[in-house]
Amino acid sequence: MLLIEFSLALLTVNQVMSQTRRGNKASSRASLQSKEMVQLGTVGKSISAPGMPLVNVSLLEQTFIPSRSSTLAPLTEQKVSEDMRLYLLKNTLVTCNDGTTAGYYIRESKASKRWIIFLEGGWCCYSKETCDVRYKNTRRLMSSTDWPKSRRGTGILSPRQDENPHWWNLNAVFVPYCSSDVWSGNISQSRNDYAFMGSAIIQEVIRELVPKGIKQAKSVILAGSSAGGTGVLINIDRVASLVEEMTADTVQVRGLVDSGWFLESKHGKSDCMDGASCALTDAIKKGLKLWNGALPEKCRQQYKKEDEWQCFYGPKSYTSMKTPIFVVQWLYDVEQLRIENIQPDFQFMTANQWNNIQSIGRELKKSLREVPAVFAPACFSHTLITASNWLGFQVKGVTLSRALQCWIKSLQDRKGPKTVMRGCSFHLIDNCQWPHCNPTCPALHDPVTGQEVTLLQMFLRLSIENQRRGQEPKGDMNQLMALLRNGG
Repeated sequence: MLLIEFSLALLTVNQVMSQTRRGNKASSRASLQSKEMVQLGTVGKSISAPGMPLVNVSLLEQTFIPSRSSTLAPLTEQKVSEDMRLYLLKNTLVTCNDGTTAGYYIRESKASKRWIIFLEGGWCCYSKETCDVRYKNTRRLMSSTDWPKSRRGTGILSPRQDENPHWWNLNAVFVPYCSSDVWSGNISQSRNDYAFMGSAIIQEVIRELVPKGIKQAKSVILAGSSAGGTGVLINIDRVASLVEEMTADTVQVRGLVDSGWFLESKHGKSDCMDGASCALTDAIKKGLKLWNGALPEKCRQQYKKEDEWQCFYGPKSYTSMKTPIFVVQWLYDVEQLRIENIQPDFQFMTANQWNNIQSIGRELKKSLREVPAVFAPACFSHTLITASNWLGFQVKGVTLSRALQCWIKSLQDRKGPKTVMRGCSFHLIDNCQWPHCNPTCPALHDPVTGQEVTLLQMFLRLSIENQRRGQEPKGDMNQLMALLRNGG
């Protein structure tokens, strides 16, 4: 019966494709960017997911383009002054995993008193064996040796006003991830095979920004994607205290967490050597000891010593957090699915996996209900704020850029009530129940052919395959059919 329903539903394909074309006006660059990501490299562990063909976990956070690259250069010509210049830390004791000096990229805007400091992501390693593998496959995430002299920002870090209308002219700092410790470590190489100094790197970068004008800052945003987003959760209160000590009392420090709000795994692998495929909880438990992890003090006080690892999870650390944060989280984040040992490949997916995906989406929604500032599209993807097409995604008709602007306006008076201004929402969570039901989601691609396909075509494949197995995916068929007729 389900197969007949979906066969009849194929009659709506023309309507679906019409809506897809409209949606692609907002997300056409998403398809281009996905294709470009495949060209970035082949090292590390890859996953196949709708909207993100062959996503490489070591490349998910390559959110910046080395300025010497012509393949991925922005469409309009950029001036050299718009690139971000590399500075290695003056304090050579603060290092990457291999003992090379850590550093940061900066694009200065002397006329602005607004700053954004972005933490790169890229998973972690938690033992000598996993770190050895990581160093062999993705050395740039453990060493500063081959970092380019300059980088070009995209998305919220772009200097282009058309791409970044509200923050194009602020002081932008990009901190490369080379500590493999989810930005939590505080131990030098002299005491270990590798140094883990993620937390120390953040503190030192901020201190070295003093001569560049951060002491005069009126607002500072600590942002990060994936492991960098989790790094924001772990470090934001310490960063706020440090910045407030160095600057005027009126400075506003805020956090922006992109795709770093993870849930504790229920189905992840526990017996694995590959640091990119192990259960997150197991990796964090082992890594916390190796990294000498510096966790938020208020969060640590809530747990016994053996349970402090829970502070890496957003729903656990947020309750004791003092500094305001904005959470950007795809409801069907492909990294969360990977952690749950789910590869969202519709061609081979079982009904049980599909049902688990829906369950994860519901759990993420639930975990974000009490967070005042949220942007959570119901899509398969990972990371958003540094995507060049970030303005194309919407939740309830509101873009992320607009939601962030509304949130910042609501915090202008820190002592006043944090009320939502009329027509200026920033608690935005998709309420449709199906994965990829948001019409502005990134384009879905066949993991084998790479061709763009509709949600209807993907779900029909899933239905046919599972009918052969005597299984059926759960969900309200009427809601799904209505979604498809409206171009989902």
